[in-house]
Amino acid sequence: MRNYDLVFLKHFSMVIGFLVVVSLALLVFAHYLNGVIPPEVSPTAARATQARIAPAGDVYAGATGAASQAAAQAAAAAAAASQVAYDGTLDGSVIFNNLCTGCHTAGVGGAPTMDQAHWSARIAQGTETLYKHAIDGYTGPDGGIMPPKGGNPALSDEQVKATVDWILDNLK
Repeated sequence: MRNYDLVFLKHFSMVIGFLVVVSLALLVFAHYLNGVIPPEVSPTAARATQARIAPAGDVYAGATGAASQAAAQAAAAAAAASQVAYDGTLDGSVIFNNLCTGCHTAGVGGAPTMDQAHWSARIAQGTETLYKHAIDGYTGPDGGIMPPKGGNPALSDEQVKATVDWILDNLK
């Protein structure tokens, strides 16, 4: 009986040893694969990293620098122009009909409608005050709310002033 126990222990030890060797081989192989296969980088993470390490500005020197600076300024001006609302028009009717009419036709949010009676007290404050309220936003004593630039931050100050002038010229 004792002989059977020794044979069992010998075979069991060999099986355990074999499993340990296989486990170690798998660990070494996994470590090798981890070093060989490059990690996949998310495009979003790569863009965020590039944005974070991008230079804050450029240095322009000499004749080539002046040409590069002029090109950079032209590109910046083109990018800024594309961000201006309504193609930069100063036609107050276009801006009013596309943006302001929603509130100033129906009186939404306490907005004065397009009749003289609603505007007389406001006109008495002066056009500079009207411009300031239209550009910066305003909450009136009656609770009426005028969001800055009518809720469209892409409008330039000149566009807002042109629209205020158009409104004042077209009151009934």
